[in-house]
Amino acid sequence: MRYLHTMIRVSNLEQTLHFFCDLLGMIEVDRKSSDKGRFTLVFLAAPQDEALARESRAPMLELTYNWDPEEYPGGRNFGHLAYGVDDIYALCGLLKASGITINRPPRDGRMAFIRTPDNISIELLQNGEPLAPAEPWASMENTGTW
Repeated sequence: MRYLHTMIRVSNLEQTLHFFCDLLGMIEVDRKSSDKGRFTLVFLAAPQDEALARESRAPMLELTYNWDPEEYPGGRNFGHLAYGVDDIYALCGLLKASGITINRPPRDGRMAFIRTPDNISIELLQNGEPLAPAEPWASMENTGTW
């Protein structure tokens, strides 16, 4: 397992970029926008992590800006921790067998979400290419929120 990023939701992207980049000195490594999803993702790295982040996509801070105004009560502005894993099906199988709820199953062979005992969301991402869809994951429904 390898640490990838921490995601936070932001209500004002420019103000947040000013804070992290201009004041704290972080560097924008990547930016993606989705017209369909109506959001922008900005990935930042600390100056000493910039080369590593550009090369391996980690460690980074992901800013998620949803274009439609939304309030984030109860800490919902903190999104999730993300880890790259070698076999998402094997890890999710172990977690499920250990009593952990798989909130967003890895139906696509690429991504799953679970929660810690303190309800912190964790995104698991398959290293490299996604695995071929497989049961029981391919037909498993989402449970709760992530």
